Order: sequence, then structure tokens, then C-alpha cells
Amino acid sequence: MLLQEYDLEQFYDEMVDEQGNIRPWYQHLFEKVRELDRQELLRLQHAAEHAFKCMGVTFQVYKEGQGAEKIFPFDIIPRIINHHEWDVISRGLEQRIRALNLFIHDVYNDQKIVKDGVIPLEIIESSCGYIKQCQGITPPKNIWCHINGIDLIKHNDGQYYVLEDNLRVPSGVSYVLEGREIMKRTFPHIIDSVNVRPVTDYPLKLLEMLQFLTEKDNPVVGVLTPGIYNSAYYEHSFLAQQMGVQLVEGSDLVSKDGQVHMRTTKGYQPVDVIYRRIDDEFIDPDVFREDSVLGVPGIFNLWKNKKVALANALGTGVADDKVVYAYVPGMIKYYLGEDMILQNVPTYLCWEEKQRQYVLDNIHEMVVKASSQSGGYGMLVGPFSTKEEQEHFKGLIQANPREYIAQPTMALSRVPTIIDGQLEGRHVDLRPYILYGKDVNVMPGGLTRVALKKGSLVVNSSQGGGSKDTWVLRDPNRSHSNGSNGALC
Repeated sequence: MLLQEYDLEQFYDEMVDEQGNIRPWYQHLFEKVRELDRQELLRLQHAAEHAFKCMGVTFQVYKEGQGAEKIFPFDIIPRIINHHEWDVISRGLEQRIRALNLFIHDVYNDQKIVKDGVIPLEIIESSCGYIKQCQGITPPKNIWCHINGIDLIKHNDGQYYVLEDNLRVPSGVSYVLEGREIMKRTFPHIIDSVNVRPVTDYPLKLLEMLQFLTEKDNPVVGVLTPGIYNSAYYEHSFLAQQMGVQLVEGSDLVSKDGQVHMRTTKGYQPVDVIYRRIDDEFIDPDVFREDSVLGVPGIFNLWKNKKVALANALGTGVADDKVVYAYVPGMIKYYLGEDMILQNVPTYLCWEEKQRQYVLDNIHEMVVKASSQSGGYGMLVGPFSTKEEQEHFKGLIQANPREYIAQPTMALSRVPTIIDGQLEGRHVDLRPYILYGKDVNVMPGGLTRVALKKGSLVVNSSQGGGSKDTWVLRDPNRSHSNGSNGALC
């Protein structure tokens, strides 16, 4: 009933094909939703929103110097990914993370990739994520990027592309876990019958990965947060609680006797592994920003000397640079000797004269991004911009070409979403989460972000976006070891 007026438009729709047929992996969900009348579906949507509010699932939006706490928007129509597609995504993400980890280690040590001409040294050294103090460092187990959230989009050709890498302090996984809990209450019979792979063992896998970073038995692990005013504070406290470890702020930690210690009611207790949710520049006022009150004086040298493990390692931001992103296909070939499984979005580097001129001539058709910004900021979406905005960005590019890249405007796929009591297509992306410890572990699912504004391609929550639960279906011909005996957990 709700799909009678569903408009396919000219985009790849993940539920409905070009002929108007429901794709096979959506068929069961479609049949169940079709049985619901409008009022019942809206009741379920309102119940889910109320549950998010009661659970305190929030995020902070900062604008004009003020912060506002908001409930994270959530839509109960899930995004479904079949096992064939997920196999490609999972293999591609593992390949990418292994190559990026080798790259980060290389640029802080031998710089072979520079000497062999794969990437210019000036691009690395001019990156705001490159930390000179990390030169010569080898972190515990030689792993730099332990927790990763890589953004993917699905284009009109039906293929997934990597939009950008997030290797510093990626956020959003708590919304995945809480969203799944809501969906298990909303559609319990559907979620079981379509055989969705579980995501709720993520905190256990996260803890196991963090414990792997030290040789100590029963290591003490802590989550380091900037505090309650941080936009992702809910997630910091949620993950600490789910792992059963301490949530600490910089003022709770002290460097003494060659270790990091945590202040407790019983005195100082050594801390072996810290999952940091603080940016590099604030982590140690003795080494970086001396005005920082968020970090721990002396922690950098303790990490450098392997007295404490930090996840993610400092300096991983060099691989988040959007200019460096353009060189990832070459990194995969250089370090792994393999062709890229998940392709990059075609990218123009404004620091190269010919490519810059092409961008300037075609800026009305392109998405321009500042290499050091995220969250939908510092970006121009050409087809939706004004002449004045285009001219402004042309000036920015010409003044600082190293800071900007440009990409064609990709036609993000759509998923049906409840809008004003009706199902309408809305553009989505996907942020899967990858843990790199003893092995590379890709969460079967991730954060599907949805642009709730009609026609918008910007999915960030800070820019008016919301989220959906992501259902990855099991391969019926393959068993998955997750300790749940086949049940959704």
C-alpha cells in the first residue's frame, strides 16, 4: 500500500529494480511491510524513535559556538545487503586496511614508497595528519590503524566505491549496535526469518583486539574521552560499559614510574591499553598543543617506548588525507601486489596543474572537498551550488591547491525511507567497521547513513542525516562461527 506511489526516479534503488520488481533479498521484508497499514507502520516508527530517546542515543551538533544535543534520527526500514555483495565488500576492506597499515608504517620509517616514486614526499609532509614526532616509531604488534570506519557508496552501476577512509577516531558504531536492538523489537520475526548476520559481538571483538596489543595477562584497558561535551560522548560511555572497562578523561590519568596510571579510590592503577577518542594534537600537551587540558602529559613518550598501547596509534591521520586517498590504488599494488577490489571514486588532484584546470572548468558538475576536513564541511556539491559558491571555491582552490580534491558527482543509491507517513527513496552511504588485531575483522553490516532531505547527497548527522539498520544476509551454503548457534545475537 505504501509503495503504490513509490518513485524510482533515475537512481539505483536497492529494493526495487529498473522494471519495478522487488529485488530477491528484499522480498520477504516487502511482503511483511505490505501487510501493515500506514498507521501501524507509523506506530512502529514512533516507537523506535521513542526507544532511542529513552536510551539516550544522542549526538552533539555545534553551530556558531553553541552545542545542541539531539536524538540520532533513525528509520525502521532496513538496508539489506546480500551475501554475494558483502563478500566483495569484506574482502575489499580487508585488502585496503592491510595496505594502509603498511603505508603508515612505511612513511614513518623507511619511506620506500616515496623512494620508489609511488607518492611524492611533499604530499606526505604537507598533510595535516602527518606527525613528524612519529618518525622511527613502531607501535605494538606493528599495527597503526586498529579501529577503522571506511565510507562506501553504491553508484548507479550497482558497484560499491570507497568514498573516504577514517583511520583516526571513527565514530558511529554505537548507533549500529543500538539500532539493531531497536530493530529486534520492531521486526523480531522478520529479522530471524531472513537470517541476518549478528553485529552485537562487536564490543567483545573490540576488547579482544585491544587486549591483543599487549603481552600482559589480564591487561587493564581504558577508553579515553574528551568529556561530556564531545559530540560522540554517548558512544564513548556506551563502548566502555559494553566492554566492561573504565571510561576516563585526561585528568583521571597520570604518567608516573614509567607507566600510565589511572586514579582510583584505591590509589593509582597501571593502564596497559588506551582506546583513545581524542585527536592527536590534544593527546599530550608536552609534545603537541601545550594548551590542551584533554590529554595526558608524558603519554607520547610512554607510547613511543611501548609502555602503553594506544588505539588508534598516533599519526594515522596521514592516511585520512583526501589527497593521499587518491594514491591508495597504487599502495595496494605496491605493498600487496594485488589489484584493488573496492575501487576509489575517480579523483582529481588540484595540486596538479592540468587536473586543477579541469576542475576549475567543470566545477559546476563536481564535488569539491577540502583534504583536511570531514563531516560534510569544507565541501561544494557543484550541481546543487550557486554561481557565487562556485566562484568562492575556485578562489580557495587557486589560493591553496594542495588542500583540495574534486570528484564527479556520484549518484548515490537509494533505500525506501519513511517520510511524512509515506515511503520515499533517500540516498544512503555505508560505514562498515573494521578491527585490526590478530586478524582483520569486518563487522557484517555497519552504519547506513541516510540523507533525510529530499534530493540531498549529504548524509552526515551534523548536516541533517539519519541512519538505518544494515542487514547483511548469511550465505545459506556457508556456516558462520559467531557463538550464537545460528541465532541472531
